[in-house]
Amino acid sequence: MKRFSVFLEDKLGLTTSQVEDLLLSKQTKTINKGDFLLEQGQICSHSFFVEEGLLRMYALNNDGKEHVVQFSPENWIAGDRGSIYFNEPSNYFIDAIEETTVVFIDQPFLDQLALVSPDFRTKNEFLLHNHIRHQQKRIQLLLGATAEERYLDFIQLYPNLLLRVPQWMIASYLGITPESLSRIRKALADKNFAG
Repeated sequence: MKRFSVFLEDKLGLTTSQVEDLLLSKQTKTINKGDFLLEQGQICSHSFFVEEGLLRMYALNNDGKEHVVQFSPENWIAGDRGSIYFNEPSNYFIDAIEETTVVFIDQPFLDQLALVSPDFRTKNEFLLHNHIRHQQKRIQLLLGATAEERYLDFIQLYPNLLLRVPQWMIASYLGITPESLSRIRKALADKNFAG
């Protein structure tokens, strides 16, 4: 749990000793490529910190078409907050794009963090607001940006995923067809080559 330990120290201000004590009861789980951590209709009882690998969170529309909401590479957290906090059946699937090792984060663990770190609530609130900020930007891009602008934002947000994620999944995330994504990539390559 090296990455998770660093995350707790860097983002939440815990000491190495505090982290070691907290992680005594924590375990990691490795999920095979294609396996699910969450399926639509289930109650999501954990968030998942990605120690190694890559997760995808997506929904299906009435026609069975996938809409990727988020990719979660190393050091990212995935989970359906609405399902976790309101005990509602999830509208989402979370699966592994690669073999992925995750740390399960549940409410008792968050309660322990709050007891150990007086600053936890403030720092956690900052992380939550940062997540909301990114979600609002994503909504704004989907509603008003061109497909090329959305693709460039994807590259900025996920600089290391272009070779790890199939193109059709990136197209789904962008809300375009794989053919449109190919055209955008070709046009950008031509611009960069000409420039």
